[in-house]
Amino acid sequence: MADILTTATATEVAETDARVAVLPVGSFEQHGTYLPLITDTVVACAIAEEIAQHYRVLVLPPVTISCSHEHAGWRGTVSISSQTLYRMVTEIADSLRLSGVERLAVISGHGGNYVLSNVVQEYTAAHGPVMSLFPQGLDWANARTHAGIVTDNHSDMHAGELETSILLHVAPELVRPGNETADMSINERPYLLTLGMQAYTKTGVIGSPSLGTAEKGSACLATLVEAFGPHYRLLAGDGEPAS
Repeated sequence: MADILTTATATEVAETDARVAVLPVGSFEQHGTYLPLITDTVVACAIAEEIAQHYRVLVLPPVTISCSHEHAGWRGTVSISSQTLYRMVTEIADSLRLSGVERLAVISGHGGNYVLSNVVQEYTAAHGPVMSLFPQGLDWANARTHAGIVTDNHSDMHAGELETSILLHVAPELVRPGNETADMSINERPYLLTLGMQAYTKTGVIGSPSLGTAEKGSACLATLVEAFGPHYRLLAGDGEPAS
């Protein structure tokens, strides 16, 4: 399973001389009957962990509760406001700067955290190119293609082929039975922001989890690690991927 919390000491972090920190941002929300509430956090941490194997970065503990208001109708889902998430990320970035790490890559595991785009835009407008958001829509689309995932970002929105594949790869023990028969195709959902997920799916699923495989999850993460390279070089200046 992807490491959720780093166990590094301050001395070990100083010895790496990391110029870029990565902050996994997940959520605590329903993912059908077969994926856990922490799915998005596991995904974000898995991406961060893979990145740390290839680039000189400081991996931060994840933000585990974020903006999941569209899932409010399901028991167990917990949200904070977008204003709170905004302040959390900016204050983490400010604190990092005081400790000598001035660059931050926000690793997003939950598509509903729209405010993260605003955080990055506004922070970089004030401080220069010191923050980045990853993965973005095109990164996910390319990862799907290279991994052989047949669904796209829109049709496989939640608890579908992509998320099931990643969890089958990094934490198969967390995947309960039921994904094989849980496919739900709902491509038209024009009032999602107003009505929430329950107006469109009673199971909480929008996607094709039956198509998920561990092999696809592994290939997806490998593609994302490669796609992170330009983000790293942009943030680190003349920094090169760690060997």
